[in-house]
Amino acid sequence: MREDSLLVFDSLTPPYLMSGSEILRFMRMTLLRLAAEGNAVLACVDEGCGKQEDLVAMMSTADGIVKIELMNGSKTFNILKHPKLEPARIEVPMTWSPALTYHYDTKMLTQHIAMTWGLMAGPPLRKEVGDYVNLFWPQFARWSGMLWDPKRFPTMTYDLNKQSESHMKEFFQLLPLRARLFLRFMPKNFSKVKDMKKLISIFKRMSGSDTGEIMEYLEDASKTDEHYVRVHNDFHCWGFENVGVTLHLGILGGIAGVVRGFEKDRGGPDRDWNIVETKCVGLGDPYCEMKMVPGEVDELKVNLEAIDSTIMERIHERLMDRLMGFMFQGEPIWPRPGGNEIDLHDFGHIIGTEASLASERYRMAMKLGGARAGKVIGERLMEAGLKEDEAVKRVLHLLEHCKVGKVSMGETIRMVQNCESFMIKAEEPSCHFTTGFLNGFFSAVKNQHVKETKCIAMGDPYCEWEFR
Repeated sequence: MREDSLLVFDSLTPPYLMSGSEILRFMRMTLLRLAAEGNAVLACVDEGCGKQEDLVAMMSTADGIVKIELMNGSKTFNILKHPKLEPARIEVPMTWSPALTYHYDTKMLTQHIAMTWGLMAGPPLRKEVGDYVNLFWPQFARWSGMLWDPKRFPTMTYDLNKQSESHMKEFFQLLPLRARLFLRFMPKNFSKVKDMKKLISIFKRMSGSDTGEIMEYLEDASKTDEHYVRVHNDFHCWGFENVGVTLHLGILGGIAGVVRGFEKDRGGPDRDWNIVETKCVGLGDPYCEMKMVPGEVDELKVNLEAIDSTIMERIHERLMDRLMGFMFQGEPIWPRPGGNEIDLHDFGHIIGTEASLASERYRMAMKLGGARAGKVIGERLMEAGLKEDEAVKRVLHLLEHCKVGKVSMGETIRMVQNCESFMIKAEEPSCHFTTGFLNGFFSAVKNQHVKETKCIAMGDPYCEWEFR
């Protein structure tokens, strides 16, 4: 490279998530050497990914540091350090939308929910594999995506889920007549204890019918505009007891949006409801408890930003222990009282399908998290002495066992009724975590990469990945 060249890395986050602190060696051995020869290097990295000490080490190699933040429709550049410029703050408007032109197939989703609620009968929508997924898979996807930025990922998930669930009118219109008649008599305002109790009865029907959860509204502890709900055997938290953090971390945003939608779309007040977890099995409590209020909750920000790298390592260690026990000894992958399967609607809430539809950053987090997860699994299988074809066979078996979809492999990989894109309508492939996972796994096992070229969300009969 000649002098006076500019080398730009749009993101060092992917190589960091894939290789860890090895990226520091690359920066010192390669990037600093290029800079010393009279060139310039610009590299971007997501602030919250990985360990804080690694980020500090990266920043220590730089002559200049600019922090970029996206909020309220604008992009802000904070110049923290620069050899020729004083610290400054520059704000520019956003000129693009992160949302994609794809959405839920509302009719299919409503039919699925009505069937799981017992409001109508019929065969499963996924005729090949059924409408249930092993709980391990969405938990694996969610916590893998969390690696991108555990400080901001939960807040982003909470806000996006709340926004997407706040409009209920279209959903109500597609419900069976029996359900619409029932909902007509629901209150338009949930401030009072007696009215919130009626709404919780609907949530109980949604969550407890086939998951083994026991939800109760704490009538004695609740009061006007402050409501408490307790959940035993919560499937969102199962398997992560005593990890040191509350575990809903963003999922509750969808419920807050539903409460707002119930009020607003039925002629009641338009209020910004919020929900915060006050007790959780992740903190060592025997059950989970949530507080629901219209307005801000002081504890919510602290709750959403409580996770750190130590907790992430603890959670991923449990996931990998279960996974390796299944792949090598055939042990149950995620045993749970009340059953270890959840329906497609609950699956979407855990992995944040609504957030994925609205945010490019969320989709990137799921792709990167999937790539790292697949790479780690591939490396562990190879380190255990498995041959390439046997490692591939076991991963395909994992996908079918978890009912991700029905998988076949030849010159390409095909998956019928992939749960990640099922009930989605799109103009481009939408299997973000699955694609990242397959890329990470095949890069570690066969030094190959894949690209999704067909997707059921686009109307294709199956999802298909070609090897590159």
